[in-house]
Amino acid sequence: MTDKFDKTPAASSAGQVSVSKAVTTAPENIKAIPVRHVGRWISGVVVIGLLVALGYAFSQGNIQWQAVGDKLFDKNVVAGAGRTLLISVLAMVLGVILGVVLAVMRLSKNPVTSWVAWLYIWFFRGTPVYVQLLLWFNLALIFPVLNIPFIYKDEMTDVMTPFMCALLGLALNEAAYMAEICRAGIQSVDEGQTEASHALGMTQAKTMRRVVLPQALRVIIPPTGNEFINMLKTSSLVYAVTYNELLRSTSQIGSTSYAVMEMLFVASIWYIVMTSVFSVGQYYLERRFARGSLRSLPLTPWQRVKVNLAAFSNRPSGGVSA
Repeated sequence: MTDKFDKTPAASSAGQVSVSKAVTTAPENIKAIPVRHVGRWISGVVVIGLLVALGYAFSQGNIQWQAVGDKLFDKNVVAGAGRTLLISVLAMVLGVILGVVLAVMRLSKNPVTSWVAWLYIWFFRGTPVYVQLLLWFNLALIFPVLNIPFIYKDEMTDVMTPFMCALLGLALNEAAYMAEICRAGIQSVDEGQTEASHALGMTQAKTMRRVVLPQALRVIIPPTGNEFINMLKTSSLVYAVTYNELLRSTSQIGSTSYAVMEMLFVASIWYIVMTSVFSVGQYYLERRFARGSLRSLPLTPWQRVKVNLAAFSNRPSGGVSA
């Protein structure tokens, strides 16, 4: 017979098995050492140096800075800024309305309307705005009298006032660009939306008005805001047709007071202020129309500042713990 082996562990003198307990120690905190970006410091110092040199050059130039402050809110300058806003808003509204019509014509299956819209866009995008303004201003050389049978008849010089020349020149040129922007927005809407609308019995016009255009606005709004900001600056070209907008108002003051450069600085400040204000409005308008396409809206600039301040205040004082 084979002996039976006892598989039970041998007992200690006290009859218990001693178990050794491992002593664990907490790991030390990890000290994060930031990476040094020498190139960033060098480029920052170079940029600051250039800005300081530019500021010093202007401070030593023959510029009457007091005249800039005195004329900044001159009644003629403020009135010129108001006329700049007026002509820009009216030209943009007419340009958007006509641009939508041209975009629909361009996408039409009717070859006549599509060809006419393409010809319009080709001409007004192919000629400078300055030339178009001069064409309207000198239209009386070709048509001395505006004669619409049974409706209206008058001298062309009385019809084509500086305001009318400026409005037509800016609005008709803007319509060509807005037509392409609206066309891109309309084509960005899935064709299934149109097919579903037609299956429900909606007409082509009703589908465009109630289904396609509302969805296309998300694509149309951002470049339209850029176009309006560009319109504020392009309106300075109506100086050529003697419309008394901001640039012409400041230039007249500069020519009589011999402060030409100072008044150009005044005009630049007003243009910067107006474009900055409308840029903020454009940002919030784009954010509103993006609600249906994004799961979460991007933070506003003020919300980003609060988040960064909160993250900075909650940062631990020591190293980064594991």
